[in-house]
Amino acid sequence: MNERVLIAEDDADMRDLLQEDLESVGYKIVIAVDGEAARERIKFEREPVDLVITDVRMPGLKGDMLLQTVREHRAEVPVIVITGFGTVEQAVQMIKAGAFQYLTKPFETAELLQAVDNALKASAPQREQARLRRELPAAPARIIGASRPMRELFELIARAARNASTVLLTGESGTGKELVARAVHESSGKRGAFVPVNCAAIPADLLEAELFGHTGQAFTGARQARPGLFEAAEGGTIFLDEIGELPMAVQPKLLRVLQEGAVRRVGADHEREIKVRAVAATNRDLESEVRAGRFREDLYWRLNVIHIRIPSLRERRFDIPLLVEHFVTKASETSNLPPLEVTTEALAMLTAYDWPGNVRELENAIERALAMADGAALQPSDFPERIRTGGATAALIARGSERRLTLRELEREYILEILRETSGNKLRAAEALGVDRKTLYRKLDEYRAEDPTLSF
Repeated sequence: MNERVLIAEDDADMRDLLQEDLESVGYKIVIAVDGEAARERIKFEREPVDLVITDVRMPGLKGDMLLQTVREHRAEVPVIVITGFGTVEQAVQMIKAGAFQYLTKPFETAELLQAVDNALKASAPQREQARLRRELPAAPARIIGASRPMRELFELIARAARNASTVLLTGESGTGKELVARAVHESSGKRGAFVPVNCAAIPADLLEAELFGHTGQAFTGARQARPGLFEAAEGGTIFLDEIGELPMAVQPKLLRVLQEGAVRRVGADHEREIKVRAVAATNRDLESEVRAGRFREDLYWRLNVIHIRIPSLRERRFDIPLLVEHFVTKASETSNLPPLEVTTEALAMLTAYDWPGNVRELENAIERALAMADGAALQPSDFPERIRTGGATAALIARGSERRLTLRELEREYILEILRETSGNKLRAAEALGVDRKTLYRKLDEYRAEDPTLSF
């Protein structure tokens, strides 16, 4: 066991007894001699803890106020309240205030250990999400992720933002290419606008005029001159989404704009200088499109100065709990409803599913589940059948559900299964799990401490 337990108790004999009982089964103990000392540790995260055990009656700050502090600053940490002067009314009040369990002195060691074990298992998903948030690197606005692939993505965004070269974003549909393009723009500090253009959504015969503008009388229906989207993005960034759909007739004109830094409106006899950063995105394999003659090779290389590949969601399963929490909160705020909890079984199921539609599909699934739910928490049954039965590790989830495994236990089985699939290769296992090797090694150390017979 590596969980850290904070004991807030002014009675030295009781402190020693609690410490001895908990250390005897492997818990790490942090001592606070009164409520004030415990509050300082909680508020300023000195030696972050996984559980708090507090007396009710202490000099200065009482147990109920410490409970309130924990709920405000570390809501994911469960609190077990102990007292020698307990009443039913007091117990009910403390549970309503957020205490996980209420123990009246004297109590048996077995009763204490069972309460601690229950509290840690029940809070494991929330504590893991909180840990991920604390370890989250400096992520661009609106992009959520703490996995190794996402940390690498954040670094690429930061590097791309430092210069004005064109950027090509590739990745599957639904991975968040526009969010990344916005992050490059915002991180660059450009004062101009961010102008998104979906090249597949504009009719081919209108696309040139939309991008580059036109003069009055340039074509039928053009009654007056109009600037194009490149000019609208002056001093900023133009985001050319679905660039693989760009008609061949427009491609050489876009190439010239990118090379010369100047745009010619349709019908004009002169060019206008512009300073615009171009970011393009596609879910197509542009190299294959070039070989097939559907995309100009010179334009491909002009766009592909900085290449950023956005990982699929199944490559970063580590981030799914964070995304689930974000989308539940977002959808609840839109509906003006309190956010629902997500059961351990539902979160494990969502983590196991392969998400062919990526983050967009996950958000859609969360919105649907919230609309279908009729309980206090999202259950697997609230999600579409394809998610309940189509996960890459559906059999593992089914076994876990039958055995009533906690999320922590299911995570352990999943990690060990990936290790078996990779023949013990920890580098390949970390890549498959979407975490860095340090995270995987830390998990394996925890499992080995729990079961010394394990070998990896």
